[in-house]
Amino acid sequence: MLATIKQIQRIFSQYKILALIFAIIAIWAFFTWRTDGDFFTARNFSNLLRQMAITGMLAAGMVFVIISGEIDLSVGSQLGLLGGVAAALDVFLKVPLPVTFATVMLLGLLVGMFNGYWVSYLKVPSFIVGLAGMLAYRGILLAVTKGSTIPIESDGLIAFGQGYLPDLMGNVLAVALMIVLVVVSFRSRANRRNYNLSVAPLWQDVLKLVMIGAVIAGFVITLDSYQGIPIPVFILLIILGVFSFVARSSVFGRRIYAVGSNLEATRLSGVNTRVVKMMLFGIMGLMCALAGLTTTARLAAASPAAGNMAELDAIASCFIGGTSMRGGSGTVLGALIGALIMASLDNGMSMLSVETYWQMIVKGSILLLAVWIDVISGTGER
Repeated sequence: MLATIKQIQRIFSQYKILALIFAIIAIWAFFTWRTDGDFFTARNFSNLLRQMAITGMLAAGMVFVIISGEIDLSVGSQLGLLGGVAAALDVFLKVPLPVTFATVMLLGLLVGMFNGYWVSYLKVPSFIVGLAGMLAYRGILLAVTKGSTIPIESDGLIAFGQGYLPDLMGNVLAVALMIVLVVVSFRSRANRRNYNLSVAPLWQDVLKLVMIGAVIAGFVITLDSYQGIPIPVFILLIILGVFSFVARSSVFGRRIYAVGSNLEATRLSGVNTRVVKMMLFGIMGLMCALAGLTTTARLAAASPAAGNMAELDAIASCFIGGTSMRGGSGTVLGALIGALIMASLDNGMSMLSVETYWQMIVKGSILLLAVWIDVISGTGER
């Protein structure tokens, strides 16, 4: 039994991303079989990715918060509130679209940094700050919307959530993203070698990049056969590239992992850990603003129920994607793959008309399994 557990530890610590990709393949194969091929049509695949993009935006910000050793339970309510503000600016005040975007993004940054200030400077546990925000921001949303749905009128805002990129732009984006991932991977290897840290075998990283490249190519080809890459997915891919670069190849990224690994040692080394944490919550707020704009645009309306339970999907995506609940380890790519797994389960079970309660049971069980794997596998990968 002990030998089996150690074998599981070795497999999941070394091949975590590859294991997730194989899990997605297995899930898609199962639902494609059960739906007689309807699951893997280009149209459904496009809808699946558009659905996943909103959770992915939240997960991309949440992964940094969790790596730093904190958590934010208010992101679903922030999403709803900021989406409601966007609708109010568009419908009631007739604000130009660029001003609406800038205002909502700035408000998201301020709300996130407000949460971070309570955690970093006032020493209130992030769980409590997030719980309080979950209630307060939802209450403000109900006040903004007066408890009713606000249909939006701006074609530009609607296109933000429902539009598609031209095929050529999507292809160029896919190539650029792959180049960024290759550069980030090999720079990370060089940095670890310079600091005399263990480096994974070259074949392992190459195989990982080949698998990711095949997935990206499959995405683009399938989406081009429908209407192209949805704009929210395009934005999510940009977030993946930028955040991966920040996490793996910047001083700020190294500080994020250092804060989560050993807060006191990082503080004694001269890093202002309070500022780092407040900035991470600010980034989380920006992702909530972006997800709120996307949700409102996708639905062409702001709903007082928007973002309900979205925080749980975001947190689950991070843990499923390999982010350690102890902090100090995790990847943006893993979190987005986790979001894709969650969206695939939602989409596939809905197509099979699985009862809602069974969907919740399955998702809860997978989250429990993901955390158990994290516990038995020791420290995750960076």
